[in-house]
Amino acid sequence: MKYRIVHETRYTYAHPVVLCHNEARLQPRSTAYQRCERSEVTVEPVPAQRAEREDIFGNRVLYFAVQDKHEQLLVSATSVVEVNAPASPAVASTEPWEAAVARLHAETDPEAREARHFTLDSPFASVSPDVAAWADSCFAPGQPLLEAISALSARIHREFTFDSKITTVATPPSEVLAQRGGVCQDFAHVAIACLRSRGVPARYISGYLETRAAPGAPRLRGADVSHAWFAAFVPGVGWVDFDPTTNVTPAERHVTTAWGRDYGDVTPLKGVIFGGGEHNPQVSVDMVRVDGAA
Repeated sequence: MKYRIVHETRYTYAHPVVLCHNEARLQPRSTAYQRCERSEVTVEPVPAQRAEREDIFGNRVLYFAVQDKHEQLLVSATSVVEVNAPASPAVASTEPWEAAVARLHAETDPEAREARHFTLDSPFASVSPDVAAWADSCFAPGQPLLEAISALSARIHREFTFDSKITTVATPPSEVLAQRGGVCQDFAHVAIACLRSRGVPARYISGYLETRAAPGAPRLRGADVSHAWFAAFVPGVGWVDFDPTTNVTPAERHVTTAWGRDYGDVTPLKGVIFGGGEHNPQVSVDMVRVDGAA
C-alpha cells in the first residue's frame, strides 16, 4: 500500500514572536516493512537556520530556527510512503513469558542489549503498583509471551473509553487507568507501563492510521489524525506492534513516523518561542492512497 501524507501544523499567536527554535519529527522512517520514498518539510516564515539529523532511536529530526518577527508559523510535511504488512507470528507458539524475560536479560547480542533499554521507566510511561497489579490477569504463570501481550492490548481496548477531554500529554498511566479513558497515546502508555512491570521491553510508536469515511459519506480532506500504538520485544521474534485503540494488528494501514520510550521522545513538533502570548495549534492531516509514482 502506498500513501501520500500531508501533515500541517499552524500556530497563530496573540502577539508577535521574535525568535523560535524547533524540532520536528514529521518524516516517516524506513523500516523492514516500510519504505519512505520521499519526504519534505516546509516552514513559513523561512527559517534562518535549518539542519537534519537522526536521534538516538534512529528517527529523522529536523531542527529549524525562525529569527524574523512573525504572528503565524506554518509547518507542513509531505511524504510518500509504501507499506507492506509484516508476517504475523504464531501467538501461542512463543515461550512462556517468564522464560522469555529471563532469556532476554541473559542474552548479550546487540538486539537484546538495545531492547533492554526499553524495560526502564520513562517520564510518560512510569510503572506504578496499581498498573502492575492491573496487568496480573494478562500474565498467568506459563502463558506464552505473545499471547499475554495480545490479551493486554485487547483488555485495554475493551475496558477503556476513547475520550479526548479527560487527559493531557502529561497524564500518567496510573491516572488513565483510574478513569479508564483517554486517547491513543494514553492507551499506548498504559500498555508500555504494564509490560515494563513484567520486564518486557516496550516502546512507543507515533505515526498515522488510514481512516475511512462512513458508507455513503464523502471523504473529508485534512480530517485524518496522527496515531499512536506500541511495540513489544519478543526474544526469537523481534519487535511486534500492537494497537490497543483499534484492537487490530498494525499492518498496511499504519504508517510509522518515529519510535522511542514514550511520547516525549517522538513529539511531532516542539520548541521554544520568545514572545507570542496565547496560542493554539491547528493540525490537519491528509492520508491518501496513491498508485504508481508520486
